[in-house]
Amino acid sequence: MKKTYKIEVDCANCAAKMEEATKKTPGVVDATVNFMMLKMTVEFAEGADEKAVMKQVLKACRRVEDDCEIFF
Repeated sequence: MKKTYKIEVDCANCAAKMEEATKKTPGVVDATVNFMMLKMTVEFAEGADEKAVMKQVLKACRRVEDDCEIFF
């Protein structure tokens, strides 16, 4: 299952780091961050709990960019 989320991030470099952090999160098969559109698309693993995975994604992204936001 793929879902797209609105994000808030300050720079393209931070967006790229958020994308890498998201890809490493358990339950995520693939992820792309579009800095210009301020959107993140996440493909979840089969049977993954979307809300639980996204909480971990946000936690991982905040380690990279502490003032980023993902609206889910």
